[in-house]
Amino acid sequence: MEKNVIITGASSGIGMKTACRLMDDGWCVYAIGRTFESDKSEENDWTEEKKAEVSQKNGGKIIKIVCDITDTGMLARVIKQVNKNHDIKLLINNAGTAYYGLHEELNAAKISRMVRTNLEAPMIICNLLLRDLKKNHGMIINISSVTAQKSNPHGCAYGATKAGLTSFSHSLFDEARKYGVSVINIEPDMTDTNLYRNADFTADDDEMARLTAKDVAETVLFAVNQREGMVVSDITVKPQFHRIKKKR
Repeated sequence: MEKNVIITGASSGIGMKTACRLMDDGWCVYAIGRTFESDKSEENDWTEEKKAEVSQKNGGKIIKIVCDITDTGMLARVIKQVNKNHDIKLLINNAGTAYYGLHEELNAAKISRMVRTNLEAPMIICNLLLRDLKKNHGMIINISSVTAQKSNPHGCAYGATKAGLTSFSHSLFDEARKYGVSVINIEPDMTDTNLYRNADFTADDDEMARLTAKDVAETVLFAVNQREGMVVSDITVKPQFHRIKKKR
């Protein structure tokens, strides 16, 4: 069976690095992103040869699909169209958004966007693909966060969405494992991506105190490449030191 994968949040950061790494590993990657306009960050920028709508390397390829996953109708159409024409072996729910600060300082639109991006969209995509993933003995990887494991007083709504995603991963694994479907929950700690663009802090400059998007991408590849019949269902990834940097 051809190695076909759908990944969300693929326009930058962890999603972009994972899409490129999977292409290098021979996967056909259907990379979903709200926009593929490059930003100025080296970590989040597509290299020149990968800015085309379709990129190929080592027998793998990336096909970019522009889609706002909070638009449920658009999301359903995209997933159904890809799944109709290709046997999907792997789904990676990576897209995420975060707003930080005291809870009363948020607004309904920000809370709704986090819930719809971080929790609702993964549940909808799994709902649309699960029947065929069972037939294909496929795999689902949900990129959650270490905030799912602890209280987060300056991001409690974000933490709640990630706790919900982790809980969903565990329940879905118990439901689907008897059909040969693996469900893996990956929880990265502080990672140098643009997730913190709406926060008053960011990743520390010290590489010992932050993860890179490539670190998480390699963790995904580690999970994907385990032998059939063996599943690492939960993976927590942390830097050596725990600290953040305040924005000025």
